[in-house]
Amino acid sequence: MSDESKSEKPTNPPPSAGPQKVSPVPSTSTPKPEPKAPPAAPTGPADPAPPEDVSEPDFLTQLRTAHGTAIQKVSYWVGDWSVIVSLSSLLDVVKYLRDAPDAAFDYCSDVTATDWPPRDQRFDVIYCLYSTRHRHRVRIKVHAAEDEPVPSVTDIWPAANWLEREVYDLFGVNFVGHPDRRRLLMPDEWQGHPQRKDYPLEGPGELLMENPQDWLRLKNIRDEAEIE
Repeated sequence: MSDESKSEKPTNPPPSAGPQKVSPVPSTSTPKPEPKAPPAAPTGPADPAPPEDVSEPDFLTQLRTAHGTAIQKVSYWVGDWSVIVSLSSLLDVVKYLRDAPDAAFDYCSDVTATDWPPRDQRFDVIYCLYSTRHRHRVRIKVHAAEDEPVPSVTDIWPAANWLEREVYDLFGVNFVGHPDRRRLLMPDEWQGHPQRKDYPLEGPGELLMENPQDWLRLKNIRDEAEIE
């Protein structure tokens, strides 16, 4: 073999002095977006105005004539009429709706409430009225603050007695002039009003006990003390 061919032989590279460092692969993932802020708490229902192609019933037209200054808004939704009136004019408006021949709302089918804590007047107190003579319905709604007096309508519709008691029990609406304002569903010594939106989910703190028997034992001790 010639000297030239010997020189053409490949030579092995020198052994490495240590492990080779591998450069990190740059990350291609995008950073996570910041969490969105929670939406603002609603301040009440939409109470949409009636569409242009729906005409008001005669009893509402007559109500506007008789108590137009008391009406704050008239709403129409899914075939039902709602009238929002000022709290100070509630009794005048509902008496008119009961006695006026075109209205004749002789039946109070329900009294309920909704709670909107962001508002100063947090409660919507709602009266569902029905006329057995004309077979039409209307909802009357008033806004009330937490401790603001709401006149009872039991003198106008006696059927509202237990309905107002339920609203007082569960929402704490301050009905005044009621003949027997007591709790209806919760025990007399129950703390707070469970249907309020700020009511704690775990129940009232001072009487919160893991074992219901402990709560019952405490209640019995109080009852026995009152008897003695």
